[in-house]
Amino acid sequence: MSKRELPPVPEKLPAPVVDAHTHLDACGAVTAADVTAMADRAEAAGVTRLVTVADDLAAARWAAEASTWDDRVFAAVAVHPTRTKDFGEVERSEVERLARGERVVAVGETGLDYYWDYSPHDAQQEAFRWHIDLAKRLGKTLMIHDRDAHDDVFRILAEEGAPETVVFHCFSGDGEFARRCLDAGYVLSFAGTVTFKNARGLHDAARISPLGQFVVETDAPFLTPHPHRGRPNEPYCTAYTVRYLAELREESVETISDAVRQTAERVFRLPTVT
Repeated sequence: MSKRELPPVPEKLPAPVVDAHTHLDACGAVTAADVTAMADRAEAAGVTRLVTVADDLAAARWAAEASTWDDRVFAAVAVHPTRTKDFGEVERSEVERLARGERVVAVGETGLDYYWDYSPHDAQQEAFRWHIDLAKRLGKTLMIHDRDAHDDVFRILAEEGAPETVVFHCFSGDGEFARRCLDAGYVLSFAGTVTFKNARGLHDAARISPLGQFVVETDAPFLTPHPHRGRPNEPYCTAYTVRYLAELREESVETISDAVRQTAERVFRLPTVT
C-alpha cells in the first residue's frame, strides 16, 4: 500500500465513539458531499460523530458551516496559537460570532505553541486568555493546543480561572503532567500518537487516566495511528486508537468505547446515544 493511500477502514467497534478532534477541511473535504462521505466511512468503523476543528478564520467559517451539513458533525472554532501574531478586534468579533453557533460545541483549538516560531509568546498568551474568557462567557468547552508549553498553559488557566470543561487536545505530556491535569479536573484527549511504540510518557498518561476523564481523537489528517503511521488520516482511524488503548489498559474494547463516547457526550453536550 502506498504511503499516500488511506489506511483500510477497520472492523466496526462494538459500541459507537466520537472523534473528538479532526480537521475535515484539511482532510480534503470541501462540499457537503465530501463531509458526508467522510462521516460515512467513520460510521462504518463505529465512529458515529465528529468534531471538526478550525485553526484560522477561514477554517472556522467552514467548520461552522460544515456542521450544519450532516447531523454527525459538530464544530469547534478559534484561532490557532501559531496564527495569533495579528489577532485583533476584527478576528475576535468573528470568532465570537461563530462560537455562538448552536452546533459549535467548543472554543478551540487555542493555547500555546512554543515549538514553532510563527507568533510571539506574548501574542499567543494574550489570545489564549481571550479565548478562555470567551469559553466562559458562552458556557462552552475550551479545547487546548499545548506544544512545548505545559507550564505556561497550566499557569494561565489558573490565573484566568478555567472554564467548567477543559480538554487537552492531542495530549502530549507524560504521566506526571497528566496527573496535574487530571487532578485539576481537565479531560485528556488521546490521538494516534499514543499508539506509537516510543511514546512511553503518553502510555503512562493513558494508563493512569480514569474512565470518564479522557476522550479519543484523530487530529486528522495528521498523526495516523500505528500500524499506519505516515499515511493520511481520517476520522475512521479513531477505531485503531480505541483498540490500542483497550490493549494498553487491559480493558475491553467495549469498555473503552462506551467510556470515551459518554465522556465526549458530556464534554461537548452531545445527544446521548447507546
